[in-house]
Amino acid sequence: MAQKVVLVTGSNTGIGLSIVRSLCKHFGENGIVYLTARNEGRGREAMDTLEKEGLHPRFHLLDVGKMASMEAMRDFIKAEHGGLDILINNAGIAYKGNDTPMSEQARGTIDINFYGVLHMTNLFLPLIRNGGRIVQVASMVAPMSYYRCSEDLQKKFKEVSTEQGVIDLMEEFVKATGTGNHVDQGWPDWAYGVSKLGVVALTRIQGQAVAKDTTKEDVLLNCCCPGYVVSNMTAHHKSAMAANRIPTEEGAVNPVYLALLPPGTIDLQGVLISKKTVKDFWNNDIRPISF
Repeated sequence: MAQKVVLVTGSNTGIGLSIVRSLCKHFGENGIVYLTARNEGRGREAMDTLEKEGLHPRFHLLDVGKMASMEAMRDFIKAEHGGLDILINNAGIAYKGNDTPMSEQARGTIDINFYGVLHMTNLFLPLIRNGGRIVQVASMVAPMSYYRCSEDLQKKFKEVSTEQGVIDLMEEFVKATGTGNHVDQGWPDWAYGVSKLGVVALTRIQGQAVAKDTTKEDVLLNCCCPGYVVSNMTAHHKSAMAANRIPTEEGAVNPVYLALLPPGTIDLQGVLISKKTVKDFWNNDIRPISF
């Protein structure tokens, strides 16, 4: 049995580390799971943690904010393994509080959370083998942001049909924050939420493209909400809802579920799932609870 090759971005801590742990346990000697980090020291610390648990991932530097780093990762995987079976785009950032100007938050968040997913997927899709799975870690903040958009923007997001169209929407948001009138233009005052809305819109388009690609057999591309997880991103949350945060092990459940969808799955392509259930807010009013 050929070993499955797995790559998880942003996986030295939090949900990413729990995803690596879960997949190492699942595949054992039948899998090669890459734990990646921007910083070698932190990456090696995470590796040591898993090694002490009897798990044996492999480590590689990867910064999804730098094209050269992503290309180097792609070239390494191609040379070392000839292909990839599972890509999980987990890396992301969230600014804490309001100390950083919204224009800076928007640019930084969109660059990592949206463009990181876009570039990683486009760089690695040619390497994805038949039966492969691509998972984008999104969030239920995507529909929250969607409902906070003006009706005109909601229509644009619902009807956008190309990658460039989503890129244009993300850049429209960044530009609007630069002039300080993004709320007046119908945008939420929430860079993280808009970035994840972009990821879900992108996933829908990319999933449809993969489904039509005759060179790819049984390849699925979906996104998910891991849940409201205890992490560095939520450590500053003080609302009553913060008491309901779940451990990272539970946050890994949905990404791992999509990564391990069985062969022949035909009803999940380009969708957002939460708690293993499709959340089609494009066509159904799901109105998630804010936190």
